[in-house]
Amino acid sequence: MKEALYYRQVEKQNVQCLLCPHFCIIKPDESGFCKNRKNKEGKLYSLNYGKVASIANDPIEKKPLYHYYPGSSILSFGSFGCSFECLFCQNSSISRAAAEINHPFLSPEDCIDIAVREKTEQIAYTYNEPYIWYEHVLETAKLAREKGIRNILVTNGYFNPEPWKELSQFIDALNIDLKGDPDFYHQIVKGSVEPVLKTIRFAFENNIHVEVTFLAVTGVLLEGSFKWVLEEIKKISKKIPFHISRYSPRYRYHEDPTPIEKMKEFYFLAKKELDSVYLGNIETNGEAHTFCPSCGTILIQRSFYHTEITRSFASGKCLKCGFNLYGRFKGE
Repeated sequence: MKEALYYRQVEKQNVQCLLCPHFCIIKPDESGFCKNRKNKEGKLYSLNYGKVASIANDPIEKKPLYHYYPGSSILSFGSFGCSFECLFCQNSSISRAAAEINHPFLSPEDCIDIAVREKTEQIAYTYNEPYIWYEHVLETAKLAREKGIRNILVTNGYFNPEPWKELSQFIDALNIDLKGDPDFYHQIVKGSVEPVLKTIRFAFENNIHVEVTFLAVTGVLLEGSFKWVLEEIKKISKKIPFHISRYSPRYRYHEDPTPIEKMKEFYFLAKKELDSVYLGNIETNGEAHTFCPSCGTILIQRSFYHTEITRSFASGKCLKCGFNLYGRFKGE
């Protein structure tokens, strides 16, 4: 447990958390929406500091990041808590849980020691919402930068500007869930979409690599949300890689999985609007490949998490037509 950053004291020993747009006002001995920022005697504490729920070496495509050193591996850390409560959450056992006092503790220095031992070039903060793990992520990311290790967030992007500006100095790439239109955020996840769009735009305009994921949830404002999401990404940049993931029943939502036909329909619709579109959580037939947006040549082939760079692609460039693909690639 560590005293939190970004809060202020208000009346009667209450505190207001300033980390995310919920701006929770928290009474003594209570926690905020995320369950992991608690008021103890008029001070706000991070309950999940140093509490690592999961560690794994993953293919970077699993994040998913398809335009960020494709084919590489990434050391992934996760903790507890989230700033949303999606009915269909894929990781509810940790995202809707408070860190337990007796859970094993790993300091930021411990995390970096593991990364050095594993000889990884990059760390992902993922599985739960890493922004709720703010103090731990910030300290770890600073240490990683000193060691030349890249930092990646897999996140919902529900940030307030000031804490995000501080953290962003040490972040190299993000995958951001853009879950739906304003009605979807209001009705389903109890938040606002505007801060998420601002996070995506900030990353793109400040040279932080960004990719966006849309989970196609059966029966939840799906058609309107998808078209709205496409338009909003396009307003920022059609270069941003866009992942359409198939929903499966989880947590408190038990509709059937997204029909394969609907996934394919969305894929071809998105291909008309954006440069690079991918399907996830399904067996694909080319829908996970990277094609040159200019001439259509296959640049990167993927089958599940196996990735192969073709001879038509090197150092971020299509060798057929010279098109420079958005992303970060070996040899650049």
